[in-house]
Amino acid sequence: MTDLIPSSLAYNLNFLHPLLMWTLLGLSGYAMFLGIKAKKTRTADAETRKDLIKGQYAKRHYLFGSLLLALMVLGTVGGMAVTYLNNGKLFVAPHLLVGLAMTCMVAVAAGLSPLMQAGNLIARKVHVGLNMTVVTLFLWQAVSGVQILNKIWTSRAV
Repeated sequence: MTDLIPSSLAYNLNFLHPLLMWTLLGLSGYAMFLGIKAKKTRTADAETRKDLIKGQYAKRHYLFGSLLLALMVLGTVGGMAVTYLNNGKLFVAPHLLVGLAMTCMVAVAAGLSPLMQAGNLIARKVHVGLNMTVVTLFLWQAVSGVQILNKIWTSRAV
């Protein structure tokens, strides 16, 4: 541990990143649900569309996507910071590299929003593809993250 923060606080910070990421995994599922509903709204017949518009799915999808982007960046940088504070280095391993790639993919997917709002179908398909890849990788990250937490937990007990 470094002398910058007390060891008990540094140890407890280890659990903030996984808690945030599990929350983001759940929010990602909800954002995906909203995106699917927004697509149904866009492609529905006039009568069905009238009912779906009331749900404001596109607006809510956009807002949750923005929240996910912000929290993903903060969670990624925060996880790296805690690892560095606790160990004096980062562990360049699949969990870190995949997490950085996911953060980049979420940023690119969010950056496609203006093109999608202008009706660009390719941007919409890339957005969906990136985000489906992110959710898939998120599930793998959850498993590898639990393995890392287990190592932290058991090393503390010794």
